[in-house]
Amino acid sequence: MTEQTGRRVTANISLSLDGRYNGPGGANDFGAFAPYVTSEVARNYLTRIWEGATTALLGRINAEGFLGYWPTVAADENADPRDRGYAKWLVDTDKVVFSTTLAEAPWERARVVNAPVADVVADLKATGEGDILVNSSASLIKEVLAADLLDRLYLMIFPEITGGGQRLFHDGLPATQWTLTRQETGTMGEMAMVYDRVR
Repeated sequence: MTEQTGRRVTANISLSLDGRYNGPGGANDFGAFAPYVTSEVARNYLTRIWEGATTALLGRINAEGFLGYWPTVAADENADPRDRGYAKWLVDTDKVVFSTTLAEAPWERARVVNAPVADVVADLKATGEGDILVNSSASLIKEVLAADLLDRLYLMIFPEITGGGQRLFHDGLPATQWTLTRQETGTMGEMAMVYDRVR
């Protein structure tokens, strides 16, 4: 059995009221979420997700999309300090990018893996320190949930019903119990919550 370091596995994602992480237009349809992502609650949430994390896990699509946006925020002295803090963390932290097609990592301080998420997480938990953040990559979060490896879920709920799009929670997940350890509600009805796995 692999020795464990006590590293916590965390994940963050934003969902609509009907449980979707994108709209009916496909993977890049975030129109329903756009009004909420720069709210005070959302920006405070953004800070919470990375503060204890030393490793970010990303799917290829998120890794490439984030690369086109967050490094410019990290360099922008006029950006909101919370946005800039997250951006600088993302640029500087160790990143693991899951892909079956990439030949080399799209970021500095990143490595590409083509392996089961559960195996990679188990290896990461055996070395190093700090939280392992599955960073807004739904396909990876689904695998970590299915393997019951997730210790903390940072969840933003936006008060929109998209009526279509991809869902995070599917039938067949193991039954698990969670404790709500933090909740914040914004003026537009957006909610930031932190759920910890009860073991």
